[in-house]
Amino acid sequence: MKTEEIIRIRQDFPLLSQYPETAYLDSAATSQKPIQVLDRIERYYREENANPLRGLYSLSLKATEAYENARKAAASFIGASGSEQIVFTRNATESLNLIAASFGDLVLKEGDEILISILEHHSNLLPWQQAAKRKGAVLKYVECDEYGEISREAFGAALSERTKLVSMTGLSNVLGTAPDIKTFAAMAHEQGAYFVCDGAQSVPHIPVNVKDLDVDFLVFSGHKMLGPMGIGVLYGKEELLSKMPPFLYGGEMIEYVTRDSATYAELPHKFEAGTVNAEGAVGLRAAMDYYNRLGFAAIEEWENELSEYAFQALQSVPHLKLLGSPDPLSHHGIFTFTLEGVHPHDISEILSADHICVRAGHHCAQPLMKFLKVNSTARASLSFYNTKEEADRLCDSLKTIRRRMGLS
Repeated sequence: MKTEEIIRIRQDFPLLSQYPETAYLDSAATSQKPIQVLDRIERYYREENANPLRGLYSLSLKATEAYENARKAAASFIGASGSEQIVFTRNATESLNLIAASFGDLVLKEGDEILISILEHHSNLLPWQQAAKRKGAVLKYVECDEYGEISREAFGAALSERTKLVSMTGLSNVLGTAPDIKTFAAMAHEQGAYFVCDGAQSVPHIPVNVKDLDVDFLVFSGHKMLGPMGIGVLYGKEELLSKMPPFLYGGEMIEYVTRDSATYAELPHKFEAGTVNAEGAVGLRAAMDYYNRLGFAAIEEWENELSEYAFQALQSVPHLKLLGSPDPLSHHGIFTFTLEGVHPHDISEILSADHICVRAGHHCAQPLMKFLKVNSTARASLSFYNTKEEADRLCDSLKTIRRRMGLS
């Protein structure tokens, strides 16, 4: 993409236009939403609003069609074989909890091992902690190196004949590193283990094809990829989803109910209890359509160029320590750093005064923070709607912080 094209793209994002003085550098937490997504949600409520799946009148059928077409779009977006493999949830966190509770309880037994990486967000850690406690299994960690990279040797050494489940991020929300999911999934399968991928950070930034990766499950959230909050996706291989019991119980996920028993609906509806989030689904579809119009090749090209530029700019900031790889492309637009003598919360507050939005804290990855020997960091995360000028503004402001804090 060229600069003029980025300027045009930014016009699609009402919040960026409304606050032109603001540099939004927190897309790893949640992305901004283009007008195409906002308009599609509004149109749903103006023209199609009814309870999907439940009515035989035309408006309900229209709502059902919009909802199910979103499911088909999600399947196509990640290369799934069919829409029955797509379960709509609230977010990636709920998807991981569903897998851990439903599939984990189905296949785990005492003494089995669950393997995750030290890179994981708490959402891909706590559900497995609880599954291990419920089933008497052991939760193990595969370590990364100082740059956040996980080698094939380290992963292989962590696998054992007792490994039953592996769950790993597709892209670290702290360091931006992208583990070799395809290779690790193949190694897990050779060991007879199942593989879960947390795609909350990877799906918005790199092409993801579940058939090519051959993962058993993949999860992601709409709000990190231009869509609304409150909608997430769980992909699972059909043969595995078919065996899993429901996670939530109530309306719509049943076929037949008596006083003492119930027969559950077919896939994927047995996992979608209650009134579904049709608004979120149609908004997510509009977001995926937006990605498809831009094309991942163009998105990756600009985000890589922007990452290289921001990486070099951050190197010029005195007293700043950038965590992670020395290769700018390994960061995928995520730059986590400390500034000598300044607490990350103070960094964030001062940058906010300069209308620059970054995240500060442990980023829901406290075991990784401990591994990296830091308690807290600041994080700037970029998306394709960001500019080099915003990277310059970040670095110019960072260069003033120690002085503004009374430090030399």
